[in-house]
Amino acid sequence: MKCMDLPVSFLIIFSSLVSVAQCSGSGYLYPQFYQHSCPSAQAIVRSVVAKAVAREARMSASLLRLHFHDCFVKGCDASLLLDSSGTITSEKRSNPNRNSARGFEVVDEIKAALEKECPRTVSCADILALAARDSTVLTGGPSWEVPLGRRDSIGASIQGSNNNIPAPNNTLRTIITKFNLKGLDPVDLVALSGSHTIGDSRCTSFRQRLYNQTGDGRPDSTLDTTYAAQLRRRCPRSGGDQNLFPLDALSPGRFDNQYFKNLVSRKGLLASDEVLFSGGSATTMRLVKWYAESEEAFFAQFAKSMVKMGNITPLTGNKGEIRKNCRRINH
Repeated sequence: MKCMDLPVSFLIIFSSLVSVAQCSGSGYLYPQFYQHSCPSAQAIVRSVVAKAVAREARMSASLLRLHFHDCFVKGCDASLLLDSSGTITSEKRSNPNRNSARGFEVVDEIKAALEKECPRTVSCADILALAARDSTVLTGGPSWEVPLGRRDSIGASIQGSNNNIPAPNNTLRTIITKFNLKGLDPVDLVALSGSHTIGDSRCTSFRQRLYNQTGDGRPDSTLDTTYAAQLRRRCPRSGGDQNLFPLDALSPGRFDNQYFKNLVSRKGLLASDEVLFSGGSATTMRLVKWYAESEEAFFAQFAKSMVKMGNITPLTGNKGEIRKNCRRINH
């Protein structure tokens, strides 16, 4: 059923009941999607995520990132979760994900619990959307109602993963373009980048900023020199590629607005972070300053932008499938 097929009277009632109902080309997403088919779905996801984050605090950022890296490829369809098999080349092998994307075992754990409670009902794509929200809340961030009803893809795109996901060394113009192609504007870009208030990054993702940012053998001029010196101790010119550094060194385990304060003081870890403040865009600079001053404004926009990102070309209706195992298609 399409949104346009619904009677106007229903849509008026529907939209008043569910303020974040999202219409897509082939159906709609809404928070109560599993209310009758699997009423305990959200509680099950929340419980498994909470246990996983209690075991390892870093997992909250990892799960949040999976949703982002899934949605930016073929839409929010859990294509990222597929392992390589037959004609499928896994997105896990792409440059943004290889040796980096993680948390797949937690998704497996959530899926197993859901299959036990409500077989073949809750999609892997919806698991990623819910786990991202729960991870945010668990680390002190905002909550939001997650529109649900996505279905799972029957294919993956390693090419899309390589090309569509913003990279740490992309220019601001390139990053803005990649967001625009997914229907997201600079406000969404700055707010969603604020997810880097938690989580870690590898030395290999920012090394060039420390030693040779523009090919002249000098460090990035937009990087605070004292901070750069600290980073060089564990991120040498060669070696140590996988050494981890907190994206927000001051409150690494807490979802807050410290990330934006760091950018203002030129202590953003990745070039793609700092460029939001120092990259020459008055729009993104103004937003960084605003969110640095108002955590409330950041939280409100982050929640809105997460709902918007979660609605990037979902499969609904009879498109795709509900995978029994998130790592492989059903047949």
